[in-house]
Amino acid sequence: MTVAAAPETRIADLAEDRTVEGVFAVRRKRRLRTRAGRPYLVVELVDSTGSVEGRVWSDVEVLDSRFREGDAVRVLARVERFRDRLQLDVRSVEQAEADLAALVPEARRDLDEAEGFFDFLAEEVTHPGLRAVVAAFAGDASFRARLRELPATPEGHHRYAGGLLEHTVAVATLCRDTADLHPRLRRDLLLAAALLHDVGRTLELDRGPLSLPTAEGKLLGHVHLGLRLVEERAGGLDPEARAELLHAIAAHHDGRSARTAEALVLYHANQLDVVAATRPVETA
Repeated sequence: MTVAAAPETRIADLAEDRTVEGVFAVRRKRRLRTRAGRPYLVVELVDSTGSVEGRVWSDVEVLDSRFREGDAVRVLARVERFRDRLQLDVRSVEQAEADLAALVPEARRDLDEAEGFFDFLAEEVTHPGLRAVVAAFAGDASFRARLRELPATPEGHHRYAGGLLEHTVAVATLCRDTADLHPRLRRDLLLAAALLHDVGRTLELDRGPLSLPTAEGKLLGHVHLGLRLVEERAGGLDPEARAELLHAIAAHHDGRSARTAEALVLYHANQLDVVAATRPVETA
């Protein structure tokens, strides 16, 4: 059964102890079992205002058969609080006719402007070999389209279309400014690594509205995939510069593994942007 009605409730408007109905997109769906062995469903629902986790405790077999990851669904649920976070106790769910693109968060800044900053930063790489590697990505129309369309992460910071571009520009800007403050850092290496540190996301996530992980992405992850993409384009780079570029990208989620100052700065710049992007807005 399909339902064409517009959503009644947005995720941003959820309040505890309310029964709500709305249309959402299913970003994630898992079937689990309680300690007593009873099946239940865990779902992540999204709309243009945010995301919320839901549980299906009753009529699991029936409701499970009605939808899949990536579907638009109409949900009737009770809003509850669990571990200081709101979640939905889902009572009913069915397929809905809705534009999935309208059910996911939009970019928070002008993407044309962000893309212009990306190109500006790419032009600031002066080392011939590193500049050529960055240019190989910047000149790839398919890569650029994915950079604009994808989130930076499937479940964390910058979880909206264009988030990957925003995060890349932010990290690269932090790294460039840090190198300008500390001339002993190798500016070109740091800037190139920052611009390319998350290129693996373009293979890890698909280009659908929900940016679900690809089969390859689930198994290998964006760091491994990114190293592969950079290696494919770094054949003309001298071995030492190539190794240091790959090392910085490989270590950008693990500062303990960093063996160069540039790799460690990239790690901290990445962490700084993640923290700044996910910190709740405080009102006076």
